[in-house]
Amino acid sequence: MASSTSEVCVIHGGSAFSEFRRQALASLVGAQDVQGQYIHYIELTSALDSENQALLKKLLTNGLTVKETAQEDESSKILYVLPRPGNISPWSTKATSIAHVCGLRKVISRIERGIKITVSLTNGQSLDKAALDFLHDRMTETISEEQPDLDLLFLHQETGSLGVYDLYDAGRSPTEILQNLNRELGLALDASEIQYLAEAYSRDGPVPRHPTDVELFMFAQVNSEHCRHKIFNATWIIDGQTKMNTLFGMIRNTHKVTPEGTISAYSDNAAVLKGEVGSQWAPDDVNGQWKPTKERVDFLIKVETHNHPTAVSPFPGAATGSGGEIRDEGATGRGSKPKAGLAGFCVSDLLIPGHRQPWELDYGKPHHIASSLDIMLEAPIGSAAFNNEFGRPCTTGYFRTLLTEMKTDKDSSEVRGYHKPIMIAGGVGTVRPELALKDPDLVEDGAKLIVMGGPAMLIGLGGGAASSITSGEGSADLDFASVQRGNPEMQRRVQEVINACAALGADRNPIAFIHDVGAGGLSNALPELAKDSELGAKFELREVACADKSMSPLQIWCCEAQERYVLAVKQNDLNKFASIAKRERCEISVVGHASIEQVLKLTDRDNPADSHGQQDPIDLPMDVLFGKPPKMTRNVTSRKVDLPAFDTSLSMYVPQASTQGLLEEAIDRVLHMPAVGSKSFLITIGDRTVGGLTARDQMVGPWQVPVADVSVTATSLTTGIKTGEAMAMGEKPTIALISPTASARMAVAESLMNLTAADLHDRLHQVKLSANWMSAASHPGEGAAIYEAVETLGMDLCPKLGISIPVGKDSMSMKMKWQDQQSKEPKEVTAPLSLVISAFAPVNDIRKTWTPQLRRYNEVGDTTLFFVDLGVAHRALGGSILAQSFKQIGDEAPNIRDVRLFQDFFDATQKMHQQDLVLAYHDRSDGGLFTTLAEMSFAGRCGIDIMLTKEICPSTNTPDVISALFNEELGAVFQVRSADENRFKACFATCGPPPGLIHKIGAVSKASQNLVIYHGGRFVYRATRTDLQKKWSNTSYWLQRMRDNPACADAEYANISKDTDPGLSYHLTYTPKESIATYKTSLINYVRPTARPRVAILRDQGTNGHAEMAFAFDAAGFTAVDVHMSDILEGHGHLGAMQDLSTFTGLALAGGFSFGDCLGAGQGWAKSILFHSDTRRKFQAFFERKDTFTLGVCNGCQVLSKLKELIPGAEKWPSFERNESEQYEARVAMVRITDPPADSAVPQSVFFHGMSGSSLPIAVAHGEGRACFTETNNKALDASLANDFANSHLAPIKFVDNKSLMPTTTYPMNPNGSPAGIAGVRSQDGRVLALMPHPERTILSGIGSYIPDGKAAEWGEYGPWERLFQSARRWVG
Repeated sequence: MASSTSEVCVIHGGSAFSEFRRQALASLVGAQDVQGQYIHYIELTSALDSENQALLKKLLTNGLTVKETAQEDESSKILYVLPRPGNISPWSTKATSIAHVCGLRKVISRIERGIKITVSLTNGQSLDKAALDFLHDRMTETISEEQPDLDLLFLHQETGSLGVYDLYDAGRSPTEILQNLNRELGLALDASEIQYLAEAYSRDGPVPRHPTDVELFMFAQVNSEHCRHKIFNATWIIDGQTKMNTLFGMIRNTHKVTPEGTISAYSDNAAVLKGEVGSQWAPDDVNGQWKPTKERVDFLIKVETHNHPTAVSPFPGAATGSGGEIRDEGATGRGSKPKAGLAGFCVSDLLIPGHRQPWELDYGKPHHIASSLDIMLEAPIGSAAFNNEFGRPCTTGYFRTLLTEMKTDKDSSEVRGYHKPIMIAGGVGTVRPELALKDPDLVEDGAKLIVMGGPAMLIGLGGGAASSITSGEGSADLDFASVQRGNPEMQRRVQEVINACAALGADRNPIAFIHDVGAGGLSNALPELAKDSELGAKFELREVACADKSMSPLQIWCCEAQERYVLAVKQNDLNKFASIAKRERCEISVVGHASIEQVLKLTDRDNPADSHGQQDPIDLPMDVLFGKPPKMTRNVTSRKVDLPAFDTSLSMYVPQASTQGLLEEAIDRVLHMPAVGSKSFLITIGDRTVGGLTARDQMVGPWQVPVADVSVTATSLTTGIKTGEAMAMGEKPTIALISPTASARMAVAESLMNLTAADLHDRLHQVKLSANWMSAASHPGEGAAIYEAVETLGMDLCPKLGISIPVGKDSMSMKMKWQDQQSKEPKEVTAPLSLVISAFAPVNDIRKTWTPQLRRYNEVGDTTLFFVDLGVAHRALGGSILAQSFKQIGDEAPNIRDVRLFQDFFDATQKMHQQDLVLAYHDRSDGGLFTTLAEMSFAGRCGIDIMLTKEICPSTNTPDVISALFNEELGAVFQVRSADENRFKACFATCGPPPGLIHKIGAVSKASQNLVIYHGGRFVYRATRTDLQKKWSNTSYWLQRMRDNPACADAEYANISKDTDPGLSYHLTYTPKESIATYKTSLINYVRPTARPRVAILRDQGTNGHAEMAFAFDAAGFTAVDVHMSDILEGHGHLGAMQDLSTFTGLALAGGFSFGDCLGAGQGWAKSILFHSDTRRKFQAFFERKDTFTLGVCNGCQVLSKLKELIPGAEKWPSFERNESEQYEARVAMVRITDPPADSAVPQSVFFHGMSGSSLPIAVAHGEGRACFTETNNKALDASLANDFANSHLAPIKFVDNKSLMPTTTYPMNPNGSPAGIAGVRSQDGRVLALMPHPERTILSGIGSYIPDGKAAEWGEYGPWERLFQSARRWVG
């Protein structure tokens, strides 16, 4: 139903909640039922005629007339959920963009969406505030019983004015006035900064006038702890002794000692490291042909945190955390490219309803801060969703919970934990060598200063300052104001502009200087750009693109609207830059120019400065804004807490348990601990394969168990490439409660123990670290603790190891304070000193990475498990997972016991890589030796017989067994062939090896899947792999079950019990190394390479898989050409007059999130073709040509399914809808290819020459991939139609069961729930193929989550899926 006023059209949409979501919400709010319906609100610039009204309805409801789904009665309550006033939702931005591209630009100003919720209540029942919080996001939405105020929704309000503050009030001093403003505006200025400003604005100061609100807010952001890192640059006095070094000075010392391999440190958005020779793979800017340029590929590293926003609003907080770090990578040098990411989370105890764990503590929380459970249900989705949509794989990470009461003396205690969570985001990127360094000399006087990306919005105000104070000290309103919203599709567009500029090379790149917009918004980014260019600048406020005309000058200048960069472009390069941006549909605004005058000036042409007191928003000398307020001095006292020793007998904690029961209780608790247990719920929601360069992700082996130690990526999309980069993480925060130095050293050690699973260059000599320091620096003892921790790394450990720390970040307000609502008592939770280390290094051979997957006896014969004990017989349990699981901390921490021995370990591992000795590797860490062995068993789906020696475990007494199995001293377990035992030991010749270092502790069971432990000849423990893995997976299972479709979570959990499941496997009917090119094709490719057939790699805004798609076709012998939809619709780019696709033989639609999947996956892209008659005709003509082929993958598949009316023989195709799990699914699944026999009436496919009958793994990454043949969601009818469709040979690729290799609908083997296992569809004549999985992502040799031993070498330069592209080339002839 649609109803119209003169200004706003309202169109009802479909249901907002699935059946299981309705049930879950009803349970949460205590109602009988909860229904939701989308309502679309369309702001018009002119009246809709019938044609435009029909077009709009097709966009929003697929042309269906949708009635209101629920009516109000006496027992129901109607609620309306809308975006917060001043907050334009990302959905609105994308939907409006689709409408404009589809021809409605002149009649539609904006489309917004709300939800009408009907809650069915029992008589007399009401909804309290807590219930309402379940029905909307408090950060980004409002909920009300009132009908929406459309003027408020569409921002029709008075424009805010400039604030000017009189500091010369006779009744108060300037300092007092500034102190009040500091509290009211949440500026987080310290006393010295307030005094500095009072003097600057005094009558005899450098700025003798009243300050504006813009200036004060800008000063606060530019000089916040978040941006200036004042604590790390402070002078320290500890226990009365003045320290010689600053924290940052000690970090810098590591680079001073070991600068080799680092190109840029401490001077840019990320550190730049020297990489390996590969190629720059990019389209030519003249003809659009993708081409490689051989060059060294330097890589950059960066890790950020977004803790405060994630505490306030988990999804947008974590999403913009990942987005901000991605922008840091893109803005390094003169333009760079993100490559692979990491993510990590620390929260307090989860308190899962009905599944409370014995160690968990319920201590309450502030009302406006999210619970730990909510954070872990929402924040990982936010982080993953941004990475997914932008197109960056997330390939490593961690997750830890902690909340514990710690005695500080005999009579008092404090609570330590993560009520203020850690949300960490980071990764690696690449940069061209000639663009790796910023050069201020390139920015000339008069250079144009540009804002690129989204518009200013009333979001994220004061994030830099808000993140710099203890949570709870500011107001809830300020907390809500400080959180941003993310639009990754916009960021993808911006990145494409950067990519295109960087591809031009140093001499032609129009970007002279670039910064990302983060904390403080433009108020930080533009002044920093001017300062770093050693110039001043003049800006005009009204040139800043702004989505909300009511915003005040302060809000426009200081808001943290996301997906923006600021750039300096030379005047004569402006047209070139604007042309690139226009092609990518990326908005740019020239907001000012650089000036040789050292003044920062912001004018407002709507309110110009005059003689009557009207001031410019900003008119400040640069040296005032960036001046040096008095340097901070931290005068602190160290604190040594006398903690009780951990009782290794466990009898103090479970006095009723038997001896055997104590061990079983310990194992049960440790495996249920989130830091130990499966992280599957965090991993399968995140794309790990986009880009086609992921050689090692978190999932290991045929059964895809999340236990990998390291992430590895290939250097570049280059045929024959073997080199790459590795990254791994380490953190040991609980140890810091005992020993800050041990915690820091063990964090570094853990990262290196993980990293060595990759085939590193030259031992540790090219390893670089990112250090992210988090502390409640003002808490008693914590200031001294962080100084000790930094000192031990910066002045001792890292110099000894020859490792530098060229990048990092700090967050010094890791405390949450509040007043209990019932008792009115003050409460606080303080995080331990938390150092997160991310280690990075170049890799020799990406195919030689070790994993924890044990090889079975029937695969490799007799093998031996060796335990290398770097703890040198120490068995400290302080700060261990075991101690935490019994509500203890302990008093003795593990440490690096012998630095020289630690170094020698890496010499040994390098030799093992060179000799190909190791079958499986896993370091000892959280959960101790027992967890190490158990996880190796899970990854290999096999049993282990473990023999504990007296050196490892002196006796079978409980204290000895507990200490041996659960201490977290450094060490590792290796699996080697029994025949290679002596060669393995010989690798340790450098260090002797000393007695007690190497222990032969067991072997893989030949038949059973039991984990059995003996001591000497005495039995100690036995359990099945299934039972142990279910305990280990239990926390992940329950979180997945609460978040996603419970039936899917149940199915995946049940799969753990299937001992006979063979996992992923390769059953190929062809030889990947074999050439299938015809003689004529081979001759033409050799004699006339320019005569290759042309394939258009078609993309739209939000596409992110085009580079690997182009590479796959290029490797098969095509000329791949970059074509953007704007080239076709608007005539931009290199196609010139050839806008009808007539010069192309092939058309490939790549994966991604066109228009952010708004209005349904692929809808915007497809509608932009269907709703333009000329464009529609061009595509239809191409599809009807008999000499052409078309491939659509993932998003491209979704688009083609919506274009089926244009594709001959596609009339019966399904649409691809939301996955059965209602979650984004990033998996590796088995598929089977079935082409019709040669004598069939149905022609064989263009794409599967010789492949029919093959079954093999393929990457899957999508949220809407379920094939749907009906519009009524009738599953029985859908299944029947799907079977008929498959029997007609139109479904050539299907998801199959691992064991039977027959089509399946069982999750997760079928990750989206498609009936008949349908993974792809084809046209009747075989020329068009659309599939949801990604064959293009595993083209390079060695790229893939699971490749059996030796297969990469056997297959040659390319993986098995390159055959699909080679088949198309053979067909073209």
